[in-house]
Amino acid sequence: MAGNSQRRGRRLTSKAGAPKGSGGKNKDSLAGRGRTLPADERPWHKGYSGTEKLPQRTAWKQDKERRVAAEEGRAPKIGQPGTKDTTWGKGGGRGVPAGRGATGGRGGKPTGRSGPRVTPGRKSNPSKDSPELLVGRNPVLEALRAQVPATALYTAQGIDVDERTKEIIRTAADRGIANLEISRAELDRMTGGVLHQGVGLQVPPFAYQPFEDMVAASLEQQAPLLVALDGVTDPRNLGAVIRSAAAFGAQGVFVPERRAAGITATAWRTSAGAAARVPVAQVTNLTRSLKACRDAGFMVVGLDADGDTDLYDLEAAVGPLVVVVGSEGRGLSRLVGETCDLTVSIPMISEVESLNASVAAAVALAEVARRRSVEL
Repeated sequence: MAGNSQRRGRRLTSKAGAPKGSGGKNKDSLAGRGRTLPADERPWHKGYSGTEKLPQRTAWKQDKERRVAAEEGRAPKIGQPGTKDTTWGKGGGRGVPAGRGATGGRGGKPTGRSGPRVTPGRKSNPSKDSPELLVGRNPVLEALRAQVPATALYTAQGIDVDERTKEIIRTAADRGIANLEISRAELDRMTGGVLHQGVGLQVPPFAYQPFEDMVAASLEQQAPLLVALDGVTDPRNLGAVIRSAAAFGAQGVFVPERRAAGITATAWRTSAGAAARVPVAQVTNLTRSLKACRDAGFMVVGLDADGDTDLYDLEAAVGPLVVVVGSEGRGLSRLVGETCDLTVSIPMISEVESLNASVAAAVALAEVARRRSVEL
């Protein structure tokens, strides 16, 4: 008699059902992220010894460790930048064995990456020195008219040609800027889905005006007027403020270098090209810069919902003036508020607590311009 393994009708599959869990389309989320990079390969660690450019924050950490070690009489526990190859590449980089190419995706698929390595799962921030893509017909045309440095003009195939487009192409050709015709899908990819109206201008990093030069140039005008932004982090707000500054006669805008928006393609587009006409400066310390403006003869006025002076009673509007606009959420910081000569509030009905930063700046600058047109 045949045993159970030979009997007719025997079970050929496991009696247990399929295991529960992410065994299907979500199984990739359970895969490992790879090995953790050692300290000498982490650009943000003081022990970094890579060949890529040393980040400013890491250099500061290493300098601090040197000072502490010198005070304690020991050797500093820091890396030796430039002594360990940490670049992606085909053969030669330590992170990628020769012959495998630049890999890093799951399953060893090529990712086509180049530049410094980062820990799997971390995003690599783009360099501040990389070019920006300015999009939109008005911003592109204004930038070309203002002789803003540019490296390439991108136009979408089948673009609707109007007077602005003709002038954009003609001006770019006169300046020797390469005109590259690409598909609309490719332009969509390059701009990240931003409305580009079929044109894009590649511009180098924005050239900020030296703060001292901007103050001196403003004082040469009949009605000196500057705008300062205290911690405005949205580039669209920055662009809108620059546009208002140009519309109401301000000679410049200055912003902090840290924890604040800078001139990006988004700010360029929101300003509708006004960033090409209004000088913008970055300052290391906003409070110190405001004090320098006061010493130069400016009255520093901060916009604050709880300000002691009504905007419509601002008699100082006719003299040299700096209008300080606070951040989108917290408004003016404590130190900046204390540095202002006075704080000004915009009259509003009780149901509305405050205005957007760029809107408040536009209202204040419009009132300053109205007073000046009457008094001067």
